[in-house]
Amino acid sequence: MAKHFKLAPHELKPLVEGYGDCFATDRILVDGAPVGFMYREEPEDKEDSGWRFLAGDESDEYMDNPKYLGVYKTNTLANYDPTIVALLDSPVGSAFERLPDGDEFYEVEDWE
Repeated sequence: MAKHFKLAPHELKPLVEGYGDCFATDRILVDGAPVGFMYREEPEDKEDSGWRFLAGDESDEYMDNPKYLGVYKTNTLANYDPTIVALLDSPVGSAFERLPDGDEFYEVEDWE
């Protein structure tokens, strides 16, 4: 079954360039939830930015099902939630969580 994304391809604008790919869940891209948690790990290949984006309310079962995850251009995620742009230059190992009911993120320590 094809995914029905919240934004159509023609709605995406060039907000960030050169960040490569990222992983994200359908809670953001299909359901339209804002990014609630984002972290950066060692990239898997030269196209991978290392960024991983979650709404933050995904269950373990949800995360274990690959049909709810995808690889997207980081620019795509910036279009879904522009508040992430200011954090994209953060180093590998960084993690951020959104403040409840807000647009600001705070850095998370010992999240793994």
